Amino acid sequence: MQLTNIPQVKLGVIAVSRDCFPVALSEERRAAVKAAYSGELYECPVTVENELGMLKAVEDVTAQGCNALVVFLGNFGPETPETLIAKNFDGPCMYVAAAEGDGDLINGRGDAYCGMLNCSYNLGMRHLKGYIPEYPVGTAQDIAGMIAEFVPIARAVIGVKNLKIITFGPRPQDFFACNAPIKGLYELGVEVEENSELDLLVSYREHAGDPRIPAVCAEMAAEMGEGRYYPDLGERMAQFELTLLDWAEKHKGARKYVAFADKCWPAFPGQFGFEPCYVNSRLVSRGIPVSCEVDIYGALSEYIGMCVSGDTVTLLDINNSVPARLWEEQIKGKFDYTLTDTFMGFHCGNTPACKLCADRAVKYQLIQNRLLENGGEPDFTRGTLEGDIAASDITFYRLQCDSDGVLRSYIAQGEVLPVATGSFGGIGVFAIPEMGRFYRHVLIQKRYPHHGAVAFGHYGKALFEVFKFLGIQDIAYNQPKSLPYPTENPFQ
Repeated sequence: MQLTNIPQVKLGVIAVSRDCFPVALSEERRAAVKAAYSGELYECPVTVENELGMLKAVEDVTAQGCNALVVFLGNFGPETPETLIAKNFDGPCMYVAAAEGDGDLINGRGDAYCGMLNCSYNLGMRHLKGYIPEYPVGTAQDIAGMIAEFVPIARAVIGVKNLKIITFGPRPQDFFACNAPIKGLYELGVEVEENSELDLLVSYREHAGDPRIPAVCAEMAAEMGEGRYYPDLGERMAQFELTLLDWAEKHKGARKYVAFADKCWPAFPGQFGFEPCYVNSRLVSRGIPVSCEVDIYGALSEYIGMCVSGDTVTLLDINNSVPARLWEEQIKGKFDYTLTDTFMGFHCGNTPACKLCADRAVKYQLIQNRLLENGGEPDFTRGTLEGDIAASDITFYRLQCDSDGVLRSYIAQGEVLPVATGSFGGIGVFAIPEMGRFYRHVLIQKRYPHHGAVAFGHYGKALFEVFKFLGIQDIAYNQPKSLPYPTENPFQ
């Protein structure tokens, strides 16, 4: 499935020039950046030297449909006009500066290295957000590389600004870990629509007999394959999928993108007649996160990961330790991880089919079956998508608002190992360097909930920059042994 719920970034580049420096220097260097960049990049013909030029340039790129900008200091740059671009343009702006690449330090010296300092100072004075790369000065080729890295960051920032998270029901009883202070969402620019489980049930029943149901059933059957799903559940699950898709379209309102956070237990399976996990996995496959247990910040985290990676993601419990015997037999000596570097990530069945091993199938929720059906023949607890998660590089991460209303985050890169779990649900053996220390001094110490978002690849660098741009002060990561955590006892 194609991701249809994330922004398409259209970049523009605006060159700026200080009036005591040759304007041609900025224009020639801008053209070189355009030539060096392999992607789509609109080159604004207006070189900004003053405020009126700034307004003209912003009007031009806006008319061209640009939703993200590269502000290029081809020379020293005019402090006020260049920073006001970020104020007047409705989208993220990256600020970069030209290196002195040609060796001419008389008429060809632009001093953009110096100008970037004043640019940053003025952005700060005006409380304006501008994205500045790690080392923002470079040749045309260097700048082209910075632009490529800026695209997923811009996509995430645009997405968050235009996102509505739709919820159904309160979090499950005694699941305070899914608490979601609304203050942090509003600070990020995210909107929330809260609904009851009854609202969802009413809409679901109104979709009975929907003429689109057979086509969705056929899609599900083709996706899973013979013997890997319950044919008698097909119509109910298709009906639910259409309910969510229609609700998203009807309720997105002024927003462009949506995510869901649903209360999936304990009442859901008994009233709807199935577990929603497989349907949730199908929606997240097309770019619409559906987080379990009304985990609003989990849904937000998933959405950010989708924008950064351009791929589907999942949400998992940081669930159980790896048995020592399994580690001894399948991991030790084959992979460079200690036992405490490993853990199992699990959830009932919301991970997209494309990220599971070939033996994945629609099954039943064992834990709910014990609770709701007394461990008997599964009926309405069927509907999970289960299987071992396929081996892959991963990034485990989360953006969270704590009980004091403070936004914080963590990022850790690792991998899913090609190790058979011998367990149930959507589950995999995860390995993250120094996970044991990270578990204690970040996840426990900073009181993170049990859910973590998973992107399938190493996206830590981009996620770090996104969180930084969004204003998150506390961005934790799995620190190496050489770098102790503030709470780590040095007397080992």
